[in-house]
Amino acid sequence: MATFIIEGQHQLKGSIQPQGAKNEALQILCAVLLTAEEITINNIPDIVDVNKLIDLLRNLGVKVNKIGSGSYTFKADDVNLKYLESEAFKQDGKGLRGSIMIVGPLLARFGKGYIPKPGGDKIGRRRLDTHFEGFINLGADFRYNKEDHFYGVEAKKLKGTYMLLDEASVTGTANIVMAAVLAEGRTTIYNAACEPYLQQLCKMLNRMGAKISGVGSNMLIIDGVDKLGGTEHRMLPDMIEIGSWIGLAAMTKSELTIKNVSWDDLGQIPNVFRKLGITVERQGDDIHIPAHTDGYEIQSFIDGSILTISDAPWPGFTPDLLSIVLVVATQARGSVLIHQKMFESRLFFVDKLIDMGAKIILCDPHRATVIGHDFKSSLKATTMTSPDIRAGVSLLIAALSAKGKSTIHNIEQIDRGYENIDERLRAIGAKITRIDSN
Repeated sequence: MATFIIEGQHQLKGSIQPQGAKNEALQILCAVLLTAEEITINNIPDIVDVNKLIDLLRNLGVKVNKIGSGSYTFKADDVNLKYLESEAFKQDGKGLRGSIMIVGPLLARFGKGYIPKPGGDKIGRRRLDTHFEGFINLGADFRYNKEDHFYGVEAKKLKGTYMLLDEASVTGTANIVMAAVLAEGRTTIYNAACEPYLQQLCKMLNRMGAKISGVGSNMLIIDGVDKLGGTEHRMLPDMIEIGSWIGLAAMTKSELTIKNVSWDDLGQIPNVFRKLGITVERQGDDIHIPAHTDGYEIQSFIDGSILTISDAPWPGFTPDLLSIVLVVATQARGSVLIHQKMFESRLFFVDKLIDMGAKIILCDPHRATVIGHDFKSSLKATTMTSPDIRAGVSLLIAALSAKGKSTIHNIEQIDRGYENIDERLRAIGAKITRIDSN
């Protein structure tokens, strides 16, 4: 288990380039299974979860060729379907949440798709019902082996249909879309997710020859085609990392420029940080955060009641940034209620912040009230363990603002979602050391 040693209360300065979007990469990489032709993908983040998925594709027989930093070609012209029934696949698949999205493409192109119950973050229940109900609606037969926790769907030919999703699941929508593009006839998906990363997937599929309309809305109409071809695609910058850097700048009173952020795809993110009193300036396609030497003050609602920040499906605020917002609020002037609606275990890391001196009331598994210190009382350094990707980065930001030297164990969780984070932070002045376990 690797560890970070962080010396806090150092002002940072400079610019930082966000990595390619992790959540987009997990969808896009699975889509290469839909065609036998070559696909080139650029700006792929070099992170654990994405690299695991690339290895899974290799094991499936996909020809993977790295052609540059973050750039690969993929050719799925000789897919080894026997691997899906092997013990190796059961181990490889269950270690990665994103592996669920290989099922839709495999079902569409080869008539069958299998997956062990995927793993990932310990942040609460993440149902797979939306995925498999969608496949069943398209005509697939579903089976589940309780002993092995192994899911399977099979169909001779998928047929288009109308479906109303029970939730606007991003991965569920992506999986169903990838199955429907090769189905016979028209598929209408209502209550579809419409995140920028899902839009990116749809645009890529259309370049490959799919016929998807309604992209960016919550109703997608897909006219099935017989086959798809190759294309080239570039990932968006990772909006979660961009939000993390905004929070880091505020907490460390640092002046930072975040480069090439694709402003039009950030949605509510800049506005939510502005509600916390943070100055978020647009400079072309960059974000500039000036040094908040006098701190930042949380807004109230118009009627004077306490500000509530909650997550919602796009274009609402992403749940992946609520942990960052919560940490940033610990040093604001004023109070805020954080309402995490989607995952019932995601706020449990706040006990670590309370140990550091933060004033947080955990109301229940979904809600926490934060009373800001206004930098009059610094967080205190401590030793902690990263429970998941987003909480891990939130604790790292807290440590960089804290007085003294902090230790964070289990940083493999952070590495799952953030590329070379310690090197990139050192480049802008952070005092952070990685200690690898032997």
